[in-house]
Amino acid sequence: MTSTSTPPGLARFNDLEERAAFAALHEACASSTWARRLTAARPYATAEELYAASDAALAELTAADLAEAMAGHPPIGRPRPGDPASAREQRGMAGASDELKAEMLELNLAYQERFGHVFLICATGLTGERMRDAVKARIGNAPEREREIVRTELGKINRIRLARLVEEDA
Repeated sequence: MTSTSTPPGLARFNDLEERAAFAALHEACASSTWARRLTAARPYATAEELYAASDAALAELTAADLAEAMAGHPPIGRPRPGDPASAREQRGMAGASDELKAEMLELNLAYQERFGHVFLICATGLTGERMRDAVKARIGNAPEREREIVRTELGKINRIRLARLVEEDA
């Protein structure tokens, strides 16, 4: 059992059966390596301890692990049906004009062709225009530079999703 001083949502997460904890983490980030590391390190006394473990695991992901994590993210402007996390995070594209949506589709395809994976950005709170400007700015990056930006953006997304996981009511 976890300490009574542990926040209730985090205590619930700590008390999950191992497979359920892994599944919850894997839903937050599609990297199996990341989810295994965080599952194995339970229990967490604070959300900050969980976030620090997430950051440490993310820093050690291989290129293959990052590719697995990115494969779990739909293109900006095209959240998967039944994927409330992506739809919520990409809300800034929901009211975008048809022209902006078409431009994002073209930019997403060009980015994917250049780097071999979806354009990944922590879209929470961003407008469609800001997301478009970001992909335009990043498409010229060297692959090594872009991989590190992707790792940083994935870390931001993971923290937001972990916060939702441990703050949710039962």
